[in-house]
This record gives sequence, structure tokens and C-alpha cells, in this order.
Amino acid sequence: MTEGLITIASGALMAAINPLGAELWSLRDAEGRELMTDADERWWTGHAPLLFPFVGRLRGDVFRVDGAEYGQPQHGFARRRTFALVDRSAESALFRLESDAESLAIYPFAFRLDMRFALRGAKLEMMATVANSGGADMPFSFGYHPGFAWPLPYGATGEDHRVIFEKDEPAPIRKVGSEPGLIALESVPSPVVGNVLAPTHEMFAGDALIWDDLASRSLTWGAPGTPHLKIDFPDTPWLGIWQKPGAHYLCVEPWAGMADPVGFDGDVWEKPGIIRLPPGESRDFRMDVELMP
Repeated sequence: MTEGLITIASGALMAAINPLGAELWSLRDAEGRELMTDADERWWTGHAPLLFPFVGRLRGDVFRVDGAEYGQPQHGFARRRTFALVDRSAESALFRLESDAESLAIYPFAFRLDMRFALRGAKLEMMATVANSGGADMPFSFGYHPGFAWPLPYGATGEDHRVIFEKDEPAPIRKVGSEPGLIALESVPSPVVGNVLAPTHEMFAGDALIWDDLASRSLTWGAPGTPHLKIDFPDTPWLGIWQKPGAHYLCVEPWAGMADPVGFDGDVWEKPGIIRLPPGESRDFRMDVELMP
């Protein structure tokens, strides 16, 4: 395990979190089998970055507010900042990132982002709380981006794995469009049959699959008849599923917000999925991952 990671454990799971980005780096079962990405540098060295204050790419890597323009990297800056560890027990840890001179230079809003991880038996509970500590309405989005092992370490082949949504998902989906990282204006037919997605590596040759008309707030990932993951995301209305073709992970990404559409040049308040948070208020975003027998 990499030096500097914060570990928590229950009898059924062990999680390791990197304070850099408050990023979940590892989730292992009671036998030590890894349930997350191997972070093979040939494809993607990420593990589970937190997406804040924006999800996805901004057109030209900038956003506009109050007549000013600010640069912003894809998925925001939180994943590149070190969070303070403010509370820890054997089974839980709370990390905090607060605005400072560096953040205010590129995102002129005072905020606090708390990220709590807690293990309860075979379930990892994650709760992000975004608070507006400034004096003006704050525009933001938030998303999770965990990469889970594909295949999971229970003997099935990758071809056997399925994403099973809690509800049928017949609505069309979106993909990345003609501008790199931006959302296509047109939708495409859903690859979900009923409530089942049978992913293939080729499916992601054009980048992520994006659900912006999602009925489900829960799904499972794994192969029939083997231990699998149940993933709940009650507070995020959109979903991205992504991998680099050939890699050993599948990212299941619940989002409250998304990348700019192709051609977007409006103010941040016109950006699809932006949340307006009044001063002194906060919003919670929960994601639970449970290992099912």
C-alpha cells in the first residue's frame, strides 16, 4: 500500500484513501482481493477522483461569470488539492478542502468541501458535502469517478460482466462530440437492453457513455452468480460510464452536472447541470458501494 494513504477497515472491507484529492485508491474484500482499478499507466493512473467545482471539460477550459473569465482544468481542481484529515476512526475518515488564495484565483467563490468515508460491514458509504461559505450565490457541479475492477476478482471473465440498473433505461444517451471532451448536441440510442448493459471495450472507443435522462439511482456491477458490487447514488441525476478500451477497469460515475455542450459560450449560470447554492447553505451527495455475495 502506498505510503501516506489513510486506511479504514471493517470485518468485510478495507479502504485506502489518498489525502491528495481525498481519492479512494483501494477497496479490498476480507481476503485482500482488490475491487478497484489497477491504475495501469498504459491506460489511466486515476482511481476515483472527486469532480469539483465542475464535472467534465469546459469549452476552452474556461468559464465566465460576472463578465470575467477563469481558467479551469477538466473535472475541476479538487482532485489536485490536498485535503486535511479532520476526523478518523477505525472505520471512518473525514477529509476537508476549503477555499484559499490559490482556489479563489481560478474559482472566485468561498467554499468548503467535506468528504466522508465510512465502512459498515460490507458497505462503503461515501458522503460529499459542498458548503457555500461566501456571501454570494455559488455555481458548482459535483461528481464521483471511481474505477472498479473489470473483471472483478471472483473468477468470471470480463465478457461475463454486466451493469444491471434498478430500472429499465430506454432513453437515448449522449456521447462526446466533435470538440474533445464536450457533450454532443444530439443523442444516440441506448445500449441498455431493458435494464441490462453488457459492456464491451469497443463500446468506449468514442469516450464515455452519458445518461442525462436516467431513471435509476442504483445499479449492480459484476458477473451473474458471483460476488458483485451494488452501487447507490441517490443525489446525482446523471451518470457516466467510461474506460480506456482494453483497460482493466470500468468507471461508474454519478454526476450532478456535466461537461459543456459542443459550441457552448454562455455564462456559468447557463451551463447545463449547474447548481446554484445560496450563502450559508450546503448540498450532500452520497454514493454507497456494497459487496454483495
